[in-house]
Amino acid sequence: MTDTAVLLLSCPDQTGVVATVADFVWRNGGNIIDAEQHTDHTDGVFFQRIEFTLAEFVFARDRLAAAFAPIAERFDMHVDVRYSADRPRLAILASRAPHCLVDLLARWSAGELPADLAVIVSNHPDHADLAGFYGIPFAHLPVESNDGAQELRVRAVLESERVERLVLARYMRILSPEFVDAYPGRIINIHHSFLPAFVGAEPYRQASERGVKVIGATAHYVTADLDEGPIIEQDVTRVSHRHSVEDLARAGRDLEVAVLARAVRADLEHRVLVWGNRTIVFH
Repeated sequence: MTDTAVLLLSCPDQTGVVATVADFVWRNGGNIIDAEQHTDHTDGVFFQRIEFTLAEFVFARDRLAAAFAPIAERFDMHVDVRYSADRPRLAILASRAPHCLVDLLARWSAGELPADLAVIVSNHPDHADLAGFYGIPFAHLPVESNDGAQELRVRAVLESERVERLVLARYMRILSPEFVDAYPGRIINIHHSFLPAFVGAEPYRQASERGVKVIGATAHYVTADLDEGPIIEQDVTRVSHRHSVEDLARAGRDLEVAVLARAVRADLEHRVLVWGNRTIVFH
C-alpha cells in the first residue's frame, strides 16, 4: 500500500482554496491520488478531502501540519491531518446479537478494515468462541448492578489495550457522558432504525405499530445525547402490512451489517468530516 497523507479541510467558501492546496502538495513533492470537495451553499462552507503520496514529500510527518498552517490561517481553515499507514487500535463492543460482530470480523480478517483489532468486549459470554477463532482477546464483563461498575471495568480493559476507536456492534448498553467524552468522535454505533425515527429501545416494534412502509438502519457517531450523534451511513428496505415484528427484525439485520460496515470503513479510511451534528462523507 502506498503511504499517503489525507487532509480533511473545512473553511468559508472562497476563491483560491483548491488551487492553493494543490499547489502546496505539488511544490513539496506530493502526488495527489484522490480529491473530493463539497460546497454547502446554505452555510457558505467549503469542504475537501485530498489524499497524496508521501514517498517524495519534503516534509516529515511531524512537520506537515506546521508547514500547512500558513495556508490554514490564510483561509480561516480547520485542518485534520491523517495518514493511511496509521492503523488505529480498535475495540468492538457487542451484546448477544451476533450478526454485526460476525460481519465485522469477517471483513477485518479479509483486510477490508484498516485497523488493529485489539479486543472484543461483551456483557454476555456468547462470543468467546468466535473471538477465539479469530485470535482476538475477549473480555466478558457482565452487568451485575446499575451502579456503573461494569462500565468502569469496560474502560479499564480499553485503556489496558490502548484502544483508540470503538464500534458498538449491537451493544445494548447506554454509555455514560463520561465514557463518551473519553472517546470524542471515535465511537460508532449501529441503530436498528432509520434515525431520527424510532430512537431508543424496540424500534422494530415501534415501526410495526406505526405501520411504516420502509424500515432502515443508521450508523452514527456516539454523543452524550442518545441516538442523536452525527449520522455517517443509512439505508432502507421496503416493508408492508404483511410483515410481523420478527419479519422486520430479520430484514433489518441485513441492513444493519451493511450500514455498519460501510460506516466503519469510511471512518477508518479518513473519509468522514464532521461539521456540527452533520457529516460530509467522501466516497
